[in-house]
Amino acid sequence: MSKKSPERPLILVSNDDGITSPGIRTLVELMNELGEVVVVAPDSPQSGMGHAITVGNTLRLDASTIFRDLGIQAFECSGTPADCVKLAKHHVLKDRTPDLVVSGINHGSNSSISVLYSGTMSAAIEGAIEGMPAIGFSLCDYGHDADFSHVRKYVTQIAQQVLQTGIPSGVALNVNFPKKTDHALKGIKICRQARAKWQEVFEERYDPNGRRYFWLAGNFVNEDKGEDNDEWALANHYVSVVPCLFDLTAYHAMGTLNQEWEIAVGDETPDTSKQASHR
Repeated sequence: MSKKSPERPLILVSNDDGITSPGIRTLVELMNELGEVVVVAPDSPQSGMGHAITVGNTLRLDASTIFRDLGIQAFECSGTPADCVKLAKHHVLKDRTPDLVVSGINHGSNSSISVLYSGTMSAAIEGAIEGMPAIGFSLCDYGHDADFSHVRKYVTQIAQQVLQTGIPSGVALNVNFPKKTDHALKGIKICRQARAKWQEVFEERYDPNGRRYFWLAGNFVNEDKGEDNDEWALANHYVSVVPCLFDLTAYHAMGTLNQEWEIAVGDETPDTSKQASHR
């Protein structure tokens, strides 16, 4: 585990809703109380981009004055959330390594299967790939005017905990908050990702010129009956924290495939019979 440096910690902030979103403003304000903050965020919304990176196209990075009132250095990037963290690490900060990478606060849930599509979590996971402690924060409220007041103390507590004690190398925390309601948050639950998914429907529509297009819609289906997953935690007014890895290897399947596959697996002894027949 990496632990807090004795100096004022350096905190990199990014997101996927864009540098002008209310969610990142909230996160920047909170992180500014904990350390030196540098912001590198998309110049436009990048929700649902997953871990996409810009290849074969221009990538622009410009200084921004949006957080000048807080005295914070900020940059807006034309690329994806993953691009933002890469540029921050290798260009903006150069020889300085952040003590913490935080992404969000996202307008909308990134629990369960949504972690795979999330631009918010891709920024955090990119930080983990680079060997930096990282957290993605999301609020289960898609509104631009979402109320973040009930999550502020938890964002601070979780970030402080990671700065003080660290997290396992290569891990990014996926933190989700219930939408603000009359129910007070009960606390924090360390969870697993729920076994749930979206059942997509592509609605066929036509534009004013009569050209056909499709609009993605669908329903979220949660068949997970456990009480140790993020969907249960959120439904029961807890903050869910899921430790995530970028290693997608299904280790439990490796032995099965080695035992059951009939095709040759692994090193083989070269067949020299044909070579000998031609001598």
